[in-house]
Amino acid sequence: MDPVESVLESLRSDRRFSSNITFWHTLNSEPPIYGDWPDGFSPDIIGVLKRRGIERLYCHQSEAVRKVLQGRNVIVVTPTASGKTMCYNLPVLHHLACVNREARALYLFPTKALSQDQALEVRELAGELNHDLKIHTFDGDTPSNARRAIRNSGHIVVTNPDMLHTGVLPHHTLWIRLFENLKYIVVDEVHHYRGVFGSHLANLMRRLQRICQFYGAKPQFICCSATIANPQELSEKLFGAPFHLIDRNGAPRGEKHFLFYNPPVVNEELGIRKSVVKEASRIATHFLLKDVQTIVFGRSRLRVEILTTYLKRAMERSKKNPDRIRGYRGGYLPNERRDIEEGARTGRYLGVVSTNALELGIDIGQLKAAVLAGYPGTIASTWQQGGRAGRQRETSVVVLVASSAPIDQFIIQHPRFFFGATPESGLVNPDNLAIMASHLKCGSFELPFKDGERFGQADIAGFLQYLEEERVLRHTGDKWFWSSAAYPAEEISLRSAASENFVILNTSDNNNVLGETDLHSAPILIHEQAVYLHQSRPFVIDKLDWDGRTAYAREVDVDYYTDAVEESDIKVISTDIQEPIRSERHPDCEAFARRFFGEVAVSTIVPKYKKIRFETHENVGFGTIHLPQLDKQTESYWMEIPEELARRINEHPVDMGGGMRALATALRNVVPVFVLCDPRDVSAAPMVRAPFSGLPTIYLYDVYPGGIGIARRIYDIDQRLFAAAEDLIRNCGCKSGCPSCVGPPLEVGKEGKFAASVLLEYLM
Repeated sequence: MDPVESVLESLRSDRRFSSNITFWHTLNSEPPIYGDWPDGFSPDIIGVLKRRGIERLYCHQSEAVRKVLQGRNVIVVTPTASGKTMCYNLPVLHHLACVNREARALYLFPTKALSQDQALEVRELAGELNHDLKIHTFDGDTPSNARRAIRNSGHIVVTNPDMLHTGVLPHHTLWIRLFENLKYIVVDEVHHYRGVFGSHLANLMRRLQRICQFYGAKPQFICCSATIANPQELSEKLFGAPFHLIDRNGAPRGEKHFLFYNPPVVNEELGIRKSVVKEASRIATHFLLKDVQTIVFGRSRLRVEILTTYLKRAMERSKKNPDRIRGYRGGYLPNERRDIEEGARTGRYLGVVSTNALELGIDIGQLKAAVLAGYPGTIASTWQQGGRAGRQRETSVVVLVASSAPIDQFIIQHPRFFFGATPESGLVNPDNLAIMASHLKCGSFELPFKDGERFGQADIAGFLQYLEEERVLRHTGDKWFWSSAAYPAEEISLRSAASENFVILNTSDNNNVLGETDLHSAPILIHEQAVYLHQSRPFVIDKLDWDGRTAYAREVDVDYYTDAVEESDIKVISTDIQEPIRSERHPDCEAFARRFFGEVAVSTIVPKYKKIRFETHENVGFGTIHLPQLDKQTESYWMEIPEELARRINEHPVDMGGGMRALATALRNVVPVFVLCDPRDVSAAPMVRAPFSGLPTIYLYDVYPGGIGIARRIYDIDQRLFAAAEDLIRNCGCKSGCPSCVGPPLEVGKEGKFAASVLLEYLM
């Protein structure tokens, strides 16, 4: 019997295991679907591929190469390990070998590790052609003496967005050969560019295209992505150009078992389940002891190290070699990571425990089992991680082990939603005021703007006038010139909307930089006496220098974390759209709630913080915070309950305040199920009497100044969010509320959970 089938059979008969399975889904095997070689395609490349055993292309590869050679921008969306790399390497190498040897290609990958991996792949393929093509990686690790050669001779330059932002575009006069001859821009892992990072990338592409236009080049885009709901729309927003979508997968697939496992409850009152780490390691051990090559995904670096330790000990207890288990995460030296990747690819390592670093397309082969210690956060990421298991014609298994977190519990209790739902939409807002203004500074530094010039589709005349008033631009003739001594690209992080970041110094380690956080997160995360968690290691903030934008942290050993209490005052600036929410469950009720979308001003103070014990979530103390008020403008969805409807609801009777807080928490918890965002990207503010209307109101707003599209998406799908919140509340086993659904009773009241359910009755 196949080893995977053998393990699955033993797990089926294990009552302790099977009683916690919420769903066992089997994906049938699928044969390959082939396509033809494009007419006139390089016979040399075909010969190289045939020597590698590739006689024909899969249909998505064939279509991608054909469309690229026809001059189209393409976005290829197929599963992990389906050969997407060939979709861009083949047309690029064909053009360099058969059409124009002086042409250039720029490859962009979100991480340095992926850049190195993909550069090796294309370098090996090009080497077999014997055309002396130069493929170089250009990133922060590139030696200074090699950079001139790369700028002058690199046919394919492989880099990442951060290096393009700070090391290439501001110095474009040193890259004339690249920009004059740039034919292709390849962007892999497009789904990675969403939210703030994606909004930055869209503006980075506007700057890149300005420079290409200056040098007379008009490159094509070749993009690849994991499965998301709107790949074509996302690509067109990111790159400001029309795209041809290729989403028919031609790669074969072996039979795959997908198991949803919910650990048993150990504290019903608090809704806490058995440790996801212990359960994931126990399940993974079943496969490893049967010599089934397995990958385990952990949500943090610390969790990866703990899982690795547990699995090594399990191997030792069974008289197996513990050295065949390896951890993989950020912080390891490059040579060590390369060794782990090669060892997984060849089978030298039996088990690899990784953060989401191996979720991206780094080649580690295809293992036979994947255990996910916690829901990765999105449907797209879950399929990416699960796709690491399964060779083309062999049986494989994926086990998703849920934690007690609300989003984990929603997914694990609604498996049919997971398998039937379209993956989340990727959202970007290229015209976010703060982000675009930052890139206008960079663009002005690179090339002067002309009167009437647009930045993408944005009218920027007002921005340029403002920057002149700030004395960073000078208007001369019909152009706007950079006039500051500053180097703007170095002041802008592509991972944050705000330019004023706080640096966190580790006083336990010679004041080395521990991390950074943006301005609007600082009062919550790094106030004095806050427990700041870095890779799950606790540090206490001894001092916060607000004006100097510096926090001083000391490593400690504590059994609690801190949670700041944020109080927000929201003023509506403008209402863009609004309409009633008619209750189909109460057709006799003539009073309707209303939903709105618009722009709001959020004033936030953080007056105090709570100390919360790990595991039990007990409140073990309070402290006060003395920091300035923060103001920002952003986009918001809000929902109002008129007085007549409030009177109807209060007939039950319910605590309106507790119900509003409980419902706001549940809604905020389910937003990431439908929107490709981090839970921290959206905030909720329930108000029993909102200043704008004097009515009970729940606001769900974008955390980032200017908004990145989350609130607008919430407006479009609020009924789906209401339904998901209702399911989350109904299926949670707690009595009065817990951190897995509406929040603990201490915050929402003893009747908060019931009150939230009553409110939803009039909103569905």
